[in-house]
Amino acid sequence: MIAPSVISNVQPLLLVVEDSNEDFEAFQRFLRQSPLAIPVYRCLNGDQALAFLYHTDRYTDPESAPRPGLILLDLNLPGTDGREVLRQIKQDDALKSVPVVIFTTSNNPKDIEACYRQGVNGYMIKPMDFKLLKRSIQTLLDFWFDVAILPRNSL
Repeated sequence: MIAPSVISNVQPLLLVVEDSNEDFEAFQRFLRQSPLAIPVYRCLNGDQALAFLYHTDRYTDPESAPRPGLILLDLNLPGTDGREVLRQIKQDDALKSVPVVIFTTSNNPKDIEACYRQGVNGYMIKPMDFKLLKRSIQTLLDFWFDVAILPRNSL
């Protein structure tokens, strides 16, 4: 579990569940270029994400791991995959109001359909082109952290 990389009392936090260091570093690079000060937590796999969300890890408590305003979730994770993380979040009364956006390389129609049936709030395919990736991330950040009203920490 990685502590917040950007500190702010204004923005709800973003939980990024991503096992690829390269993808996460690219995301952070774009985030640093954004005028938005968004606190970011990262989990490397589904098990860490669930421990973060349920405060079951010995390093995780509501003060150090508050409820996120948005979860950016990769589907293909080691151990508990993103599909199962999404299922658990959307079946939990305390968490189901937290928006979840899938950010993955999978363009499989079955994955897309299954995620929307589970209650995902958005599904984005990671573009391979650097400029398209930057635009996708900026669009995501602008919408969810500048336009949309996100839930505040309530756990």
